[in-house]
Amino acid sequence: MPDPLGPLFDALESINGELTSFAARLARLEDSGAVRGAAKQGASGEDGSNDSTRVPGAPIAWHKVKEDEREELWGGFVAWVIRMADTYELTTEQLPHACWWEHGSVVAELTALWTGWESAYGNEEDAAAGPYLWHDAWSRGIERIGRMWLGECTNGYHQQKSRTVWGTDPAYRKKVIEAGPPGVSGGGPARPEAA
Repeated sequence: MPDPLGPLFDALESINGELTSFAARLARLEDSGAVRGAAKQGASGEDGSNDSTRVPGAPIAWHKVKEDEREELWGGFVAWVIRMADTYELTTEQLPHACWWEHGSVVAELTALWTGWESAYGNEEDAAAGPYLWHDAWSRGIERIGRMWLGECTNGYHQQKSRTVWGTDPAYRKKVIEAGPPGVSGGGPARPEAA
């Protein structure tokens, strides 16, 4: 009579083999990251005190970039945008040649695409689906830029959007904070009670 738990043990053995393989791969990735990190740390100074070394693919918030790092980082970003615009044959409707850098939302979208690209193409250990996923993000990002954030700039010159700037009116902020969230005592319209 066959052992009724045999298939279960076979499945567990297979899972154990996969986990062992994943653990070995993770260890290799951690080792390669540690080696790269040590090389960067050694390049920054004897004690590794220079914390300005940016890991490719790390997120960037331009308003937080230190002034002494901004010029080099911005130059690399601009070079990447220009290369991608030429490589992917972007039109002015997709990314206005005359003013893309004057739109904070466009710069934020392109910055996210840049750091994603660095991550997808900078990891030789685990390229897998990264480039494919990056291309998917690229097409969605470029569509968003052209559809949502450019206003009238697709006609060849920069035109500011007609809009109210929310962050410059302290009275507005105070009014919204005092109103509180909906359905809370003193905050917004009351929600009907559940039956």
